[in-house]
Amino acid sequence: MTTSPDRPLSIVLLLGQSNMAGRGRADPVATEPHPRVLAWSRDDRWVPARDPLHWDKPEAGVGPGLACASALVAADPAAWIGLVPAAVGGTSITVWEPGAQDPVTRAFPYDDALRRARAALRHGVLRGILWHQGEADRGAAARAHYAQRFTTLVARLRAELQAPDVPVVAGELPQLHPDRQADTTAFNGILAGLIPQIPRFAVVGADGLRDGGDRLHLDADSARAFGRRYATALLALERR
Repeated sequence: MTTSPDRPLSIVLLLGQSNMAGRGRADPVATEPHPRVLAWSRDDRWVPARDPLHWDKPEAGVGPGLACASALVAADPAAWIGLVPAAVGGTSITVWEPGAQDPVTRAFPYDDALRRARAALRHGVLRGILWHQGEADRGAAARAHYAQRFTTLVARLRAELQAPDVPVVAGELPQLHPDRQADTTAFNGILAGLIPQIPRFAVVGADGLRDGGDRLHLDADSARAFGRRYATALLALERR
């Protein structure tokens, strides 16, 4: 069923790679839409929000977006949330630039996200940008340029969407693989170091989150827990 919102929506843009797109196994909770949460569909319409929100790859499943939106409406009984899913699994931050194409999915992650966000924003106001990405960039060579690339990305999105003060929340990489702990810790340190440099920016912790068996992707319960952490951080930024 297609839904046409009869009131302005608070728009939340979901960006990054697979743990934002969601790879948690679908369960009965995933099929239950929230009455005040809509999602911008693949064919550019508002529909009731259900997991999977994304379609970047066939394995798309439960991610943090819907749980974040549900927590936001729980905090404000008058709120209606519109989610704009635009994450693409496997992508490096190097393809989150104008004109850059992901060689695997053939998507243009930045351009596609911008187009979808602008279309959705005809029906509301941008409330926040959620970012989870870095599994593709936690190695030493990629990390060396990550802070500059991410800072540029945030500034570009805010300028292009005419939302200079919109809150941006990034998620730490969870410690899921024993062979990548040092790289993960170093990458998360880079994110933390950007908090004082980027206005209205927060980082949510990934402590205690679990994978679904592949040492890479969060299971459904952990993805939802992550989403609730994103909501808490977003609400805190709004109170500043």
